[in-house]
Amino acid sequence: MRVLVTGATGLIGTEVIRQLKARGDEVVTMVRRAPENDTQREWQPDRGYLQAGTLDGIDAVVNLAGATTGKLPWTKKYKDELIWSRVRATELLVAAMHEAKKPPKVFVSGSASGIYGDTGDTLLDETAPKGTGFLSDLAFAWEQAALKAPEKVRVVLARTTLVMSREKGALGRLMPLLKLGVAGPLGSGKQWWAWISLQDEAAAIIHLIDSKSAKGAFNITAPEPATCAQLIASLGKALGRPTVIPVPAFALRLVFGEGADELLLCSQKMSAQKLLDSGFVFKHPKLADAANWVVGK
Repeated sequence: MRVLVTGATGLIGTEVIRQLKARGDEVVTMVRRAPENDTQREWQPDRGYLQAGTLDGIDAVVNLAGATTGKLPWTKKYKDELIWSRVRATELLVAAMHEAKKPPKVFVSGSASGIYGDTGDTLLDETAPKGTGFLSDLAFAWEQAALKAPEKVRVVLARTTLVMSREKGALGRLMPLLKLGVAGPLGSGKQWWAWISLQDEAAAIIHLIDSKSAKGAFNITAPEPATCAQLIASLGKALGRPTVIPVPAFALRLVFGEGADELLLCSQKMSAQKLLDSGFVFKHPKLADAANWVVGK
């Protein structure tokens, strides 16, 4: 296949490209500069520019463009960037699909668990309603932009959550503290943190490209639910380090503002059943497996 990938230099995009190339697919990436070779296409989402002919010969589009929500606190200026880097970028791709002589067969577009908001102990499948808050509004607008793709394009909305990686990613700030043995639960630690390993995240996206019956929203999450405290304890056990120093919720709010409530203290217990029913097989279905992989065991 010939697959166009946005957000190609990000954590998930890099792994998706690695796995696509490993199985023999050709990858074309979007860059925000002049292309250096024929596998790159230029775009400037903030200015509404997309290189002519970008979708020529493209079989699938994986849209992972978007500034990281993990850069806290969120200023008004940064919130604007979070919006245009997702919503406007997606609108640009969709407009190109409508103009293309032959649009791609499938469009896997990024979304996020944030669409559900803070839901406590409720088990969330893809039919759960939209929540409240900035991240919920952002993910909803992101999805709505993708759903305006041409009718003949199969649209998949990849609702991504905390991605466990050996480097960078959501655990980037936490891992050094865990290695020193000076980390612990955030807030009460009872909030549910949906999670998935980086390898499974990328493999799930590729699986959804291949699965012709896959359509609409999919929770990209591991099948074993875990609380914040359980996830941190699992990583501590894999590292052989204690995880008994909690971080009070008020301190997180003081430092990170509203992002603390929507990212760190928010509870989202997500179901992976729809992804499992589609035939996807996880490499790291259990938290202990993922934690051991993260620390190199």
